[in-house]
Amino acid sequence: MIALALPATTQDEGGFVAPTIAETHLPPLFSIGSFDFSKHTLLVLLSVVIIAAFFMIAAKKGAMVPSKMQFLGESAYGFVRNSIGKDIIGGRDFMKYVPLLFSIFFFVLINNIYGAIPLLQLPTFSHVGGAYFLAIMVWFIWIGVGFKKHGIKYLKLATVPSGVPWYLLPLIIPIEIISNFLVRPITHSLRLFATMLAGHLIVMVAGAGIEFLVTQENILLQGTSLLVLAGAIAMYFLEALIMVLQAYIFVLLTAIYIEGALHADAH
Repeated sequence: MIALALPATTQDEGGFVAPTIAETHLPPLFSIGSFDFSKHTLLVLLSVVIIAAFFMIAAKKGAMVPSKMQFLGESAYGFVRNSIGKDIIGGRDFMKYVPLLFSIFFFVLINNIYGAIPLLQLPTFSHVGGAYFLAIMVWFIWIGVGFKKHGIKYLKLATVPSGVPWYLLPLIIPIEIISNFLVRPITHSLRLFATMLAGHLIVMVAGAGIEFLVTQENILLQGTSLLVLAGAIAMYFLEALIMVLQAYIFVLLTAIYIEGALHADAH
């Protein structure tokens, strides 16, 4: 975008100063001892209330001819149940994991969508702590599923691919351990965090660029702000699409990891 091409100088020189990552960390609303209650924390708690309230209202009547709210709630549940749980995990096992997948999907979705709502405009997973916590929770779950289904044999199933010659095992096993038990939770979290942070920063840079250009005396630069605004609007809608896709990808990978743990002996 044009705002990105402008030279970043100091404020004393009157040049454009791009916003930094530090500016995405808002000051706390209040503190209790060493605990800071921030806008980020408030939005996370609010997302739980929004999800619970919506689906409780949608499921309240349970009529044969559903209302719009009931239809929307049932469609949302059916999407996670069938398109993610049933299609990925499959068999008779998928139903017990649908509540987990359902909760993760809408929790991530709501917390991402915050970034597209004016005034709120803070995707909470643009802070890496939440993404790490969710990915580590999923990591413990699918590893627990593997041990519950296969016992200690799961370690072999997860680290020794079938059909590999014995003389390659000293090379393959460490790679499989690193890939399955270390890299997975890192990439699972960073994929969500990085895309949310990048989109948030692009919107911030665009906003700062528009403000800078509008305040210039040069009419040409003022007119350029309209181009930056058009680009910012396009990026806004692209970011909104990515917010939904990242929620889907996160829960899709969760289902894939659980399926892999359940059927490790068949892979």
